[in-house]
Amino acid sequence: MGETVRTDVSETSETSEVEYIPTERSTPTRHTSRASYDRASVHAVIDEALVCHVGFIRDGAPVVLPTIHARIGDTLYIHGSSAGRFSLLDAEPVGVTISLIDGIVLARSWLHHSASYRSVVVHGTARVVRSEEEKRTAMAALIDHVAQGRSKDTRPATRKELAKTAIVAVELSEVSLKARGAHLVEEPEDVDLPHWAGFIPLELTAGVPVPDGQLADGVQLPGYLAGYTRG
Repeated sequence: MGETVRTDVSETSETSEVEYIPTERSTPTRHTSRASYDRASVHAVIDEALVCHVGFIRDGAPVVLPTIHARIGDTLYIHGSSAGRFSLLDAEPVGVTISLIDGIVLARSWLHHSASYRSVVVHGTARVVRSEEEKRTAMAALIDHVAQGRSKDTRPATRKELAKTAIVAVELSEVSLKARGAHLVEEPEDVDLPHWAGFIPLELTAGVPVPDGQLADGVQLPGYLAGYTRG
């Protein structure tokens, strides 16, 4: 995904619409050829992944927490509890990572074992969502991110439930995608070694939906879950 990295920031408006502008923080220090700022590719990873990790500083020490997320346009919404630490992040700098592992690369030497991955890193300033309307929109997006169409097939949150929920927004501006394919890297002198080398594909797959034991009479599996998949 992208073999070169541009470090200039004098982008045309047309280019800026399809790519994020690289910054010093969003430019990797190693394997720069694996970096991409293509907006559609970044969005694809964010939309496929089910979990993100949010990093911030609390009491002088780094904290990284896993949670779920959803994207609406160029805004990333992160789910938390109003009693948790996310509710305290308003106007604070955060880092968000979203990763997908596509496989394991097995080489003939220890050094060259690797993984095939796609990983998005977001730098930004957190904004705790206060507006009830935006909060409801974000919560619906979070539910639909897990299963598309689910928000309209469930009871919306009450005001009390909204109050218990913290939604943090981070604008997608300083963003990069780094990806590695399935290729092997070997030292020439290692190629003839008697060790198996290759690639093991990995993918997240959904099993058969298991109904709750207290379903109301007549409730059937909805069509949007019948063929549930990720990616």
